[in-house]
Amino acid sequence: MKIIDAKDITAAVRGAFLSACIAPGEDVAVALCKAENEESSPSGREILCQLIDNNKIAKDEGIPSCQDTGMAVVYLEVGQDVHIINGLVAEAVNEGVRRAYAEGYFRKSVLTPINRENTGDNTPAVIHTDIVPGSGLKIIAMPKGFGSENMSAIRMLKPSDGREGIEEFILETVRNAGGSPCPPVVLGVGIGGTFDYAATISKKQLLREVGSVNPDPQLAQMEKELKDKINALGIGPMGLGGDTYCLAVHIAQFPTHIAGLPVAVNFSCHALRHTEVTL
Repeated sequence: MKIIDAKDITAAVRGAFLSACIAPGEDVAVALCKAENEESSPSGREILCQLIDNNKIAKDEGIPSCQDTGMAVVYLEVGQDVHIINGLVAEAVNEGVRRAYAEGYFRKSVLTPINRENTGDNTPAVIHTDIVPGSGLKIIAMPKGFGSENMSAIRMLKPSDGREGIEEFILETVRNAGGSPCPPVVLGVGIGGTFDYAATISKKQLLREVGSVNPDPQLAQMEKELKDKINALGIGPMGLGGDTYCLAVHIAQFPTHIAGLPVAVNFSCHALRHTEVTL
């Protein structure tokens, strides 16, 4: 059995968000450069060039590439042989978020939903926990911006809608979103499970390396076809026209009830940020 002190979780979460809130990872940088080279619209190429330059400045100067440093989403993969001492996990995570957003001078955007009263420190975080084999604790920090989050959608399709209905819902969601999610975007799609679980797996797909090939051949084909169809809509970077609206579509599926077909679409803008730490 491995013993992990709660204070080490706080330190790891703090460090992860101090890093993640600055700029997207190398996978996003590569995807943006590829898109710039392939973009046929002059205005689209200029926007992509500005995004690439902006990310470089953010990394060089250690400041956020986007002023929206998001709501803190934390994924914990806890080994079943881990024992955590000296505190509660949720409290340790939230303390790490609190310290990171204060020390990094990141925007604190979290508030109560009805009264709209700011909590003052960007907590509480949204925490997802999976129990996995082993004696490690993996922490994934994702600052999730809400310009893109607001365009996300879920629908309980009829089983008879099938693949055609799934794809039409995704395309409809993109058309309705237009330029609002600050494209180019990455789309996480969750198919199956229950109402809530479809949304959970859709967001988790945003953790995949951008443009990585789905190990399921059927889903890999759907991802490629949907990306092509979405980009063919001509919405383009920042919604101003062009070939590049979507950098990647990442899909996951989960068995569902015979009476249902839940589908969730979670948007991330080009500032797709997350950092991983293992204790």
